Amino acid sequence: MYVGTLSFDLLLGDVRSLKEKRSVVRPIVAELQRKFAVSAAEVGGQDLHRRAQIGLAVVSGDTGHLTDVLDRCERLVAARPEVELLSVRRRVHSDEDD
Repeated sequence: MYVGTLSFDLLLGDVRSLKEKRSVVRPIVAELQRKFAVSAAEVGGQDLHRRAQIGLAVVSGDTGHLTDVLDRCERLVAARPEVELLSVRRRVHSDEDD
């Protein structure tokens, strides 16, 4: 069993309130969940208007499939014009890890 995680640090465009921020972040999280069957949520920066951190996780029995899903998720977020992707942190864990 393999578990892959991604953590995206995002700079949002012209966002002036937390309500506007939610209108940008929620559709991204929903699209990741819908298209790739991953667990995703806003995991940091909730009190900042122009910054967001989105985390996601996926479980697979095959590292090739896991890597493919993580790559596709990263490309989806990077292609969103309303956000600037500042950094991505990727981790892959195995049930054989100590």
